[in-house]
Amino acid sequence: MLIHPWDAAHDEGEWRDWLARHDFGQLAVNGLPGEPPWVQPMHFRYDSEPGPYGRALAHLARPNPLWRALEANPTVLLSVVDDYVYVPGHWTAPEDAPSEHGTPTSYYAAVQLRCTARVVDDPQEKAALLNHQVAHFQPEGGTATVAPGEAPFGRLLSGIRLLSLEVTDVRAKFKYAGNKPQEVQDRVSERLAERAGPGDLNARAHQQRRRTNG
Repeated sequence: MLIHPWDAAHDEGEWRDWLARHDFGQLAVNGLPGEPPWVQPMHFRYDSEPGPYGRALAHLARPNPLWRALEANPTVLLSVVDDYVYVPGHWTAPEDAPSEHGTPTSYYAAVQLRCTARVVDDPQEKAALLNHQVAHFQPEGGTATVAPGEAPFGRLLSGIRLLSLEVTDVRAKFKYAGNKPQEVQDRVSERLAERAGPGDLNARAHQQRRRTNG
């Protein structure tokens, strides 16, 4: 992922805050010889600790075909992308140019976590981490606690495996035209507010926040 200086995260707090609110991504696992990489969409919980970059927790079905590849090479990449929009070219034209000379582009936020994966099969640890993950998505409760050998979920534990992903490196990008003249940024911001389609207001909020904090 190419990251220009104007698209880079302002600091660790920016990507950590964003990641705490975006918990669905794609796990890329190196394929076995002769195979393409495996890419697994999944929900995950990000914890800022332990270690300097924290960890991500997820669980997948035991029959998932990626386990052999993961165990052969535990170095993986968790990619998270959101708050994306398409920006038409006529929104981005310089003030002294015809509108049709503007360049179409995309705005988006992306965080890529390089991780070392540990597969958890111990029933007690698996249950504890699964409960920890569910608590992130359902802080209000409403689902029974998982405990090995106990109803209603104990018998289902053997059908899943937990992934504890130790984050070893982070690449973060917030592509919101930070290199464009203010008048172009203002115009795009106005158009995003007017269009108000999926992702537009979130992208606009990023654009304005990064201008204010940059």
